[in-house]
Parts: sequence; structure tokens; C-alpha cells
Amino acid sequence: MNANTSLEDAYFDYCPWDFVHRASVTQRVAQAAHQQRLIDSGARLGENCYVSPAAGVFADVLHLGARSYIAVNAYVTGEVTAGSDCTVNPFATVRGRITLGDGVRIGAHSSLLGFNHGFAPDQPVHRQPLTSKGITIGDDVWIGSHVVVLDGVTIGDHCVVGAGAVVTRDLPPWTVAAGNPARPLRDRRAPGGARHAGDRSRPRTGDLQERSPRDGDLEDAVARFADRAREQAADLIARCWDPGTGRYRDRPGIPATVRAHCDAIEVADLLLGSPPAQLAAAEHAERLRALQDPGSGLVPEFAADGGPGGLPAPDGDGWIDDWAAEYHVLSVGYALDLIGARFAHPVHIVQRMTAGQLIARLEALPWRTRAWSAGAWVDCWATGAYRNLEWGAQAGAPGALEALFGWLTTRVDPWTGMWGTIESPAAGRLQLVNGYYRLTRGSFAQFGVAVPYPERVVDTALAHGGDPRWFAAGRENACNVLDVAHPLWLAGQQTGHRAAEVRAWAEQQLAGALARWRDGAGFGFGPAGEGGAGPGREPGLQGTEMWLAIIWLLADLAGVVDRLGYRPRGVHRPEAARFQGLAASR
Repeated sequence: MNANTSLEDAYFDYCPWDFVHRASVTQRVAQAAHQQRLIDSGARLGENCYVSPAAGVFADVLHLGARSYIAVNAYVTGEVTAGSDCTVNPFATVRGRITLGDGVRIGAHSSLLGFNHGFAPDQPVHRQPLTSKGITIGDDVWIGSHVVVLDGVTIGDHCVVGAGAVVTRDLPPWTVAAGNPARPLRDRRAPGGARHAGDRSRPRTGDLQERSPRDGDLEDAVARFADRAREQAADLIARCWDPGTGRYRDRPGIPATVRAHCDAIEVADLLLGSPPAQLAAAEHAERLRALQDPGSGLVPEFAADGGPGGLPAPDGDGWIDDWAAEYHVLSVGYALDLIGARFAHPVHIVQRMTAGQLIARLEALPWRTRAWSAGAWVDCWATGAYRNLEWGAQAGAPGALEALFGWLTTRVDPWTGMWGTIESPAAGRLQLVNGYYRLTRGSFAQFGVAVPYPERVVDTALAHGGDPRWFAAGRENACNVLDVAHPLWLAGQQTGHRAAEVRAWAEQQLAGALARWRDGAGFGFGPAGEGGAGPGREPGLQGTEMWLAIIWLLADLAGVVDRLGYRPRGVHRPEAARFQGLAASR
């Protein structure tokens, strides 16, 4: 082959899109033979494709749609599926489980890495297993030169990724992104270069207040916070122990509460991995178990004089309306879990309620005006059912647990993905979203059941998370942030809808949350919620337990949770509890 012929052949290796129109008969025959070798190895190639013989194509699965090209010195391995009109340009790397839509342009020297190495410290990296979540790229996507896309990322339709970007998280459709890590800059459809909703590169009127540390420092800030919190955990718990009464208070100077004891156990488990040092584990368990009323299975609050508390009389269906006792089904039950114990009795008040009584009560709950209260009641009943299963008893009367999920599934609003209504624009979504958290925590999340309409949940939670009445700087409290973070996290287990915006919100909230820590005292709950709810701004056990759990959720949404070093196992645990799904109740 003479020098001129070699140059002509090399031209198509670098400019494969010209092959169909300019190649000679000899070049076409040679390309057909090369493609036949690939097809004989299992590849599927559409018409008018071009694969450079000088590309390293060693894929286990290779599917190319019509008019798709792989240029010279590209490196392609794993399971690669591409639609029509896709181009892998010179020196690009496409490895692992990769799915490309139609019209995807991958710039020169870019890498799509659909796999990862383990790097635990107990053995050399080369001996550790590979993992692969895969990379999915939608239609009409332009990836510039020298871009790196990491495993697990989804890039939506019509995105543009600027040269040199490192894409570590999902990008929603129509996003123009750049940077390391890649950040949304604007919406490709927007006139005049309008800023993308996820771009926080500069403040503007009406935006949520920006906070420091900024994105590049967030991982280090999380790690520093976790180290500081662990160093101070024992002292901040001891600060809330009252040696005179032998009980825990939320903070010094106020009466002891049942919840404070539970919060102390949760904080110690999160940060120390052991029960609070004031009592042995068996003594913690004995004290909490002794508080349970054997007739109802509820746990009353201490009396005003510090003695044993009582419960109001039951209503006509046998239910006892007592907010603190209802919440203690959650807090005491999970505190006992953490120290290897369980309730002394089943939660009889749940066990005795028939399916008909349950449905009647669900219908009567104040979904329109007080959705949080309605959701809290569902949380209590469902958690009582879970505790009964744990105890080896029936969850409730025959068919009651199934009736609960059946009612919830048929009453959810498909427009919001939630239960209840937005009473008025002035009222906003506070009750709706906060009620959703309580309801799903005890039911769908606790039992490992998928939530309905997860995309609508993300839409509703993000809209509420931008309401300055509750989320402007200095107005956030633990309930309100938790009640957005958990729904976003829970729905995010089922969908990548608006993932970049979710992450941006989480990063902003996380930076603010880390700054609230008070040395030696922990976190305050924050400003009182609607109706004066919550213990206030002073740091205490409740605020500390809640914000530690919130920080885990936010860090996971922001992709920096590995630097935190703890994972909630109690009331705010991210996983389903012990019973995976409703099948456990049958």
C-alpha cells in the first residue's frame, strides 16, 4: 500500500462520518470484512456504520444503531448499546455497561467508565472486585472532549457537557453542564443563556440563601464535622443526664422526658456505637420496658411531678388519643432495638383495631386541614403493627395491615404523590409534605413498599423546599428539613427524576446544617414550627438526634455520605426495618 493510499484510509479512521459518501469500493470491501468479524463475534451493527480497524473494540456486547461510528484509537469494552447516529470519536474510552440513545456525540479523549474498583484498605486494589451500575445517556446528547462520566450516572435527553467536565451525578434533560465536578449551568432551551435551576454559581434575588462551605469543600467539611461530633458525643449526652432524678432531659434546666432517654440512646449509637455511659445496656432496656402500659401497649409521658404517667380514657373504638404516647411507639421501640431489646408487651391498641375500624378512622382523619396530624397517626399505627410482628403477634386484627396499604394506595393524589390537600396558596405545602414524611416513614418506608408516583413526590417536595417561609436562612428547623429530605431520598430510590436539582438542594441544606453544630452541646431543633411545635433553638438531644439523621440523608443525596462514618439505625433509619414487604405479615 503506497503512502497516498494509507493517508486516504487513515482519513476515515479520524472522520468516519465521511465514509458513506467518499469511500472507494476497496475501502468499503475492507470495512465490510472488518464488520463481519465483529458480527461473527456477536456484535449487531446497523446500516452505514463505521468501526475503525485501529480502534480497540473488545466488547462482550456491542450494538450500534444505523449511521453510528467508532473512530481510531477508541477503546470499547463491556456491554455497549448505542442508538442511531452515535459517534465515539478518536481516543475516547467507552467501558462497562453503557447505554446510549440516538444522536449521542462523544468527544475525543473522553471516557465513559461504567464500572468501578473496590478500594477497601484490607487488600490491594488489584485484588478487589469490580462493581458496575452502568451509565445511561439519552437522545441528542453532546459530550465534549476530555470529559469523564463516572459509573452510575444518567445523562438526560438533549444535554450538552462542556469539555473537561467530570460528571459524577445525574443531569436532567436539556441541561448544559461543565466543571469538575460537573454542575448545571443553564437550560439549553432557555433564551439568552438563562441560568439552570441547579446552578448556584452566583446568587440572585429570590434564590435560597447561599451558604459556605461551597461544593468543592463539602466532602472535607462533612468529614471534619463527623470527627468533631464523635469527639464531643459523650460529653453532650452527659450534659443532659440529671443525676438527681437518674433520667435524661432534652437539655439542662428542663424536666426529664421519655423521648430524651430515647434520643440519648440514638445519639450514642450514631456517634459512639454503644449505649450512653450513664447506665448499663440492660438498665437502659429495663427502664424503658417498664414504662409501657400493659393494657394498651402505649408508653405514657412522665407525670408533672416526675412520677409514672397515665393515659386518657379510650374512645369508642378503643383508641387512646395521646400525642406523646403515640410518638413513643416509635422512639421507645427503636431505642430498645438499638440496645438489643424489645417492648415488654405487644401494642394492643393496634392489635385490637379491626379493618373496618381502621378504615373509618382513616376516613375521619383531618387530611385537608392538618395532614401532618393525619400522617402522624398512620405512622403510630403502622409502627405498632410492625412492633407486633416483631413480638410474634398479629400486626393487627385480620386484614387490617392490608387494609391500611390498600386505603393509602387508592387515596394518594396522583398530582402531588401525597395524601391531603393544599388548602390554599397562602397555606403552602407545609402540612402536605410534613404529613407525607410521617405517613410514609411508618408505612411504605418501614415495610419496604414502593411509594406511588415517586416523580410527583420529588416535584412536590422540591417546590416546598424552595418556600422561603420555611427554608430561607435562619428559618429552617429540623422537622421541616427532615420532612423534605426524607421524601426526596425515599422517592429517589425509585426514580432519578430531577436528580441534579435534588442534589443541589441537598448540598445547600447540608452546608447550612453543618454550621449549626454548637461545640459541647450539639444541635438545636431550630425556630418553633407551626403552632409552636418543637423544643426551640437551644441545643439539646432532640435537635441533635434529628439533625444527625438529616445530615446523613442530605449527605447521601449530595453524594458525600462516605465521609460521614455513621448511618442511622433508629427512628430515622433509611432502610426498611426488619420485615421486607407485606408478605411478612401473612
